[in-house]
Amino acid sequence: MQVENHKEEVPFEHYVNLFRSLSPEDAQRRLPDVPWDGQCYCLTLLGREYRIAWPEYAMIPAEGNAVPPLPTQTFLLRYLLEGKSLPAGDGWKTFREMPWGELYHQPYNGRILTRAAFTFGTRLAAFQAAAEKLGGQRLPHGDAGYQFQLIGLYQMQLLLWEGDEEFPPSAQVLYSDNFSQGFSPEDRVVAGDILISHIKNLM
Repeated sequence: MQVENHKEEVPFEHYVNLFRSLSPEDAQRRLPDVPWDGQCYCLTLLGREYRIAWPEYAMIPAEGNAVPPLPTQTFLLRYLLEGKSLPAGDGWKTFREMPWGELYHQPYNGRILTRAAFTFGTRLAAFQAAAEKLGGQRLPHGDAGYQFQLIGLYQMQLLLWEGDEEFPPSAQVLYSDNFSQGFSPEDRVVAGDILISHIKNLM
């Protein structure tokens, strides 16, 4: 395949190649809650179901769902290759509070928090409607806040504060505490990207 978008296609092809060597036994041990029928894994991401064929990769979305963009497919591949089903406690963490969060904090702010603030913070009604379409659970925090089931046992909260004449809009993303051990810093960033993009597409 001729590569046209190196930023997305090169990592995607890399993980497709690794996926061919995935051991179903290992995947079932790490991810006992992911259904496996001997041919496909069934994953639910933000309420949308996808079947992923193995060993030759193919993405088969449930009826009514489109094939997601390559970064989302790469995220799902990495989850199958490296993910763990870890129970969450009662705590929530910011990106900065998790391992390596301090190192990635500045780019994370721009890529996730600033993007969320200025995408949703001036359109709270549209954000709330889209969040509820996505199955979000309304929270009593911020000017608008919702909790989402990302994948497996992992949950995220997105909180927004509307801007005014003196202050710009702002946002915070909280992760269920199992993210600390269940995802790399890079995948936590991608999780934020995926959540924002899914909500934006419904607005």
